[in-house]
Amino acid sequence: MLTPLIKEMKLKEFNSEQLVRGWVRTIRSQQSVTFVTVNDGSDLSGLQLVVEKDSLFKELADRLSTGSAITACGLWKESPAKGQTGELIVTSLELVGASDEQYPVQNKRHTFEYLRTISHLRAKTNTFGAVFRVRSAMAHAIHGFFRNHGFHYLHTPIITANDCEGAGEMFRVSAETTGDREFFGQVTGLTVSGQLEAEAFAQALSRVYTFGPTFRAENSNTSRHAAEFWMVEPEMAFADLDDDITLAEAFIRHLITTALDECAEDLSFFDQHVAKGLVARLEQLLVGGFARMTYTEAVGHLEKSTQSFNYQPGWGKDLQTEHERYLAEKLVGGPLFVTDYPKEIKSFYMRQNADNRTVRAMDLLLPGIGELVGGSQREERLDVLTAKMDAAGINKESLAWYLDTRRWGTTPHAGFGLGFERLLMLVTGMENIRDVIACPRTPGNFTF
Repeated sequence: MLTPLIKEMKLKEFNSEQLVRGWVRTIRSQQSVTFVTVNDGSDLSGLQLVVEKDSLFKELADRLSTGSAITACGLWKESPAKGQTGELIVTSLELVGASDEQYPVQNKRHTFEYLRTISHLRAKTNTFGAVFRVRSAMAHAIHGFFRNHGFHYLHTPIITANDCEGAGEMFRVSAETTGDREFFGQVTGLTVSGQLEAEAFAQALSRVYTFGPTFRAENSNTSRHAAEFWMVEPEMAFADLDDDITLAEAFIRHLITTALDECAEDLSFFDQHVAKGLVARLEQLLVGGFARMTYTEAVGHLEKSTQSFNYQPGWGKDLQTEHERYLAEKLVGGPLFVTDYPKEIKSFYMRQNADNRTVRAMDLLLPGIGELVGGSQREERLDVLTAKMDAAGINKESLAWYLDTRRWGTTPHAGFGLGFERLLMLVTGMENIRDVIACPRTPGNFTF
């Protein structure tokens, strides 16, 4: 049976014998005792070991160094020190894996830039241990939310011939052994979205969602873009844009509530050391409703604003991050759904409105983040969809299967996409996408 993790051990009764395993974070040697802080990644604070002077293991404790892997047995006792509930009075100690003075994650503040150069070790720091605990909790919360709302988890392909967004920024997939012949008989790439496949399955299972890696060959080195990232994409049959917005709001509320409830220690750390006021900002997002306005109304507000923008707003132009943040932070002071965008700046699959100028699209904008969620009601009318594909120069032959879903038993349907790393940036206060994903993949950068 597995040894209880430190987080679990702390729930045990005092004056009980306990066994812990982990890695040394700090060592403080005094005349009569050595204090060793050990952490196994299960929580932020770890556990203090007390090795008394007359202990048979005092000599070994003196030879320990930061980063060493150890096993310790002892008596779990209430601690007289402030800031910790208990400590382990060591009765046996084993050095499992030694560490030397060249260990690069010493007990000092390292810059995030430096830690990216040793990303295989950065989870050993307080900050990144907290990041990846929160990431794990948020992933579980995503699956729990959709399971409780009747969605089926769908694994869509990573290798695909479909460029869902039509931007042409796909990574090419090839096989070295096939010579001039394409391995799959056609040009394929790494997926930019599982949406189109999810639409097909929603027309049989009613509600599905994907949650997996997606790829963009976009030569961008901003703090918000990565070549490999994770997307959450639900699709619902018998649903319109209002249903889509209702689901997105409930989803975000659930994730933030889960973070506040289940990750309180880590969020408190981020609040103190990474983003002052983080917890209050997250709590504020749960107060009141999420505002709504059309794209046309949003552009009107931007054009009338006295704010100076680097990109001049105007009807028919994409909203830039600075526009999105102004609308969410300054205009409404909270979460905002912007709907009904011009059809020319949105994808072919979005349902066209009666005005023939806009489509049933929505973006969720949040203070400090900008766009977090993007979605739409999908175009279920076969004639309208084929006309839009022709106008966009999309090869209907390669998407014949997609058109089939509109021929036989089609329904109004809708869905959205959420970039998982952007959610994590919101919840942790981390400002660079490279710092909320285990192995960042960006132009010119390939970690382990």
